[in-house]
Amino acid sequence: MTDISHISPAPGSTASGREERVGMLLVFLSAFVWSTGGTIARFLEADNSWTVVFWRSFFAALFLLAFLVFRDGARGAVVQFRAMGLPGVLVGLCFASASTCFVLAIAHTTIANVMLINAGVPLFAALLGWLLFRDTVSKTTWLAIAAVLAGVAIMVSGSFDGRISPVGDILAMTITVSFALATVITRHFSGVRMTSAVCFGTLVAAAVAFGMSGPLAVSWTDFGLLFAFGALNLGLGMALFASGARLVPASMAALLGTFETIAGPVWVWLVHGEVPSMRTILGGAVVFAALLVHIGMQFRRQPRPVRPGVTGIPAPH
Repeated sequence: MTDISHISPAPGSTASGREERVGMLLVFLSAFVWSTGGTIARFLEADNSWTVVFWRSFFAALFLLAFLVFRDGARGAVVQFRAMGLPGVLVGLCFASASTCFVLAIAHTTIANVMLINAGVPLFAALLGWLLFRDTVSKTTWLAIAAVLAGVAIMVSGSFDGRISPVGDILAMTITVSFALATVITRHFSGVRMTSAVCFGTLVAAAVAFGMSGPLAVSWTDFGLLFAFGALNLGLGMALFASGARLVPASMAALLGTFETIAGPVWVWLVHGEVPSMRTILGGAVVFAALLVHIGMQFRRQPRPVRPGVTGIPAPH
């Protein structure tokens, strides 16, 4: 098994039909696992968000370290960390920022707001790629970016009535920008190993949360939930994605990843009765429609054989 962020198939080679179907299943399962994060978080009784960040990041780091050793052996895992370089460190820091802000954001706003704002990551990545690297952006993508910004504005406007803190929406936007920046970095520095970079990010997040949190003691119920929140929701989701995305086109991975955006708020609504506002639904619909148009254009432009990559990949929270 190899890491998806630096794979470049031999000229003329493609994944077999069976391998691609397996890859699609694994990517879909990763989106399913990631979609449960908000539901798990709403069960937690711990009132210190930094304590939640610490234990979630700690368990995710342990899982990803075990996954790397299982996949590449102890020596191979060490080599991956040493080979990350500055781009890998930056991707890890982006992930640490995003995963931390997710926990902090859901303490101030609805799961739906966070998930739907984050759906615009691929289009914000296109915007950042143009700003930082002067990447070419098509007219259709510019229109999609404008639609995403309009959709986010509609959702954020819901915080002006005082029922939802604007802090949550600001943190949600921080998540989006962080993942978009990570996407741009991995697109321009193909040697970045995503799994090791994410593992590094969880270690950074745990270290920062350790310094910011108070007592780390939690109830046994919360301890079990935090294990699931970190090792399964974050770690297992990442392992499934890393195993499957290398076998499918990036646009297919992005399309399958939209399940997380749809299912995440639905699980929270069904299990916890957390109903999104009309502005969230309206703005989210605009963002989601723009995302689907963008993915559809990727399908039309993407030739085969294709280099599996990170363009428009779903973002684990």
